[in-house]
Amino acid sequence: MRNNFIGGAWTRGADTRDNINPSDTTDVIGEYAQADAAQTADAITAARRAFPAWRAAGIQARADALDVIGLELAARKEELGRLLSREEGKTLPEGIAEVNRAAQIFRFFAGEALRPGGETLPSVRPGMDVHITREPVGVVGIITPWNFPIAIPAWKIAPALAHGNCVVFKPADLVPGCGWALAEIISRSGLPEGVFNLTMGRGSVVGQTLLESADVDAISFTGSENTGARVMATAGARFAKLQLEMGGKNPLVVLDDADLDRAVEVAVQGAYFSTGQRCTASSRFIVGKGIHDRFVAGVQERLAGLKVDDALAEGTDIGPVVDGNQLEQDLAYVDIGRQEGARLVCGGERLQRDHDGFYMAPALFADTDPAMRIAREEIFGPVACVIPADDYEHALTLANDSPFGLSAGICTTSLKHASDFRQRVEAGMVMVNTPTAGVDYHVPFGGRKGSSYGSREQGRYAAEFFTTVKTAYVAP
Repeated sequence: MRNNFIGGAWTRGADTRDNINPSDTTDVIGEYAQADAAQTADAITAARRAFPAWRAAGIQARADALDVIGLELAARKEELGRLLSREEGKTLPEGIAEVNRAAQIFRFFAGEALRPGGETLPSVRPGMDVHITREPVGVVGIITPWNFPIAIPAWKIAPALAHGNCVVFKPADLVPGCGWALAEIISRSGLPEGVFNLTMGRGSVVGQTLLESADVDAISFTGSENTGARVMATAGARFAKLQLEMGGKNPLVVLDDADLDRAVEVAVQGAYFSTGQRCTASSRFIVGKGIHDRFVAGVQERLAGLKVDDALAEGTDIGPVVDGNQLEQDLAYVDIGRQEGARLVCGGERLQRDHDGFYMAPALFADTDPAMRIAREEIFGPVACVIPADDYEHALTLANDSPFGLSAGICTTSLKHASDFRQRVEAGMVMVNTPTAGVDYHVPFGGRKGSSYGSREQGRYAAEFFTTVKTAYVAP
């Protein structure tokens, strides 16, 4: 049994949940506690009680704890990467790389804890100084998704602690193993009781309690747009500080002058690796008519050579979909694409492997109209569509024709078009001749329109959310 961590103690839940391997549904990874509303309230109370002392503890204590966490994550990346791949379904190399990224994030913010920043300015009134400082927000509720079960918690928890906040962490219900493993490491890092708390459980119970509690000063959430809207409606109504990351329908523009082989590889890696379960995944290929047919054939050929199998098996390129519900959704969108008149070039069917798992052949649609649902709605699986473009301006218009604006990419050998695209595309992140998915840990992450709300995540920009600015005037 893996229990919750509340007020410095491991606490049994009100219920339990089995953690199932999507590569092999007969493999039960473990039994994990499920907190109820009362236990979540206890965690919030513990965090609130711990905040004054933690806030005053000083920057070295914060840096030391984060460094300890980062070092242990790095030392155990193979072990924890295997756990991650076993419970989420991404391939073992991807799982190990994600744990290593989490280690880098914690170590980065260990350094940031020692660089809190601030300004001293002269006032326009003679003889008076103005001191501008950043202070912790208070108690932060952190709600994370299943697709990056250790990296996304890391890039929220690490800056929260670095800037002197206390945390109540709710991992996604589908992937409690990585959340618990991270919490267990944090529990031994030297943090005072109550500074960090783990409450595993359902979003409708644990998440809702965090949203409604007046003792939770801020909410950092990553998940679907629909859930993000509910987070805003509930926590925003009581004026909590909000940071919402809610997905995308990311375009990859391929112009006629692009290097075809490179464009195909950029498209396949961006759209289908990690089983397409990334909010930054390319899901709309907007392709010039001069290169269109060769691009479609190239992607089809590349997909035919990919191995879809057990996430832990050697040589696997794409693992299973995370669970049965997500697989049903992905397959339903394949049916929707067909019904709307798009041409299914390849894939889109459920696959059988040695173990009973949630396997799907990566799907590619062509002859897609930009008004079709498969071209507008986030599918969050190994499904992408090709939309033909007359020229660069038409391609740019199609790229911006979306309610989302997270990541966008372009493949071209034209410096003029690459530079113009960087300036005019409506996205928070822009990739030139490289996949739309994949962001370094030390740079800001976030989007526009329906993709994001609030301050950017990661890097030094994380301070915007996890601190509040105070301006003080000092007269002699």
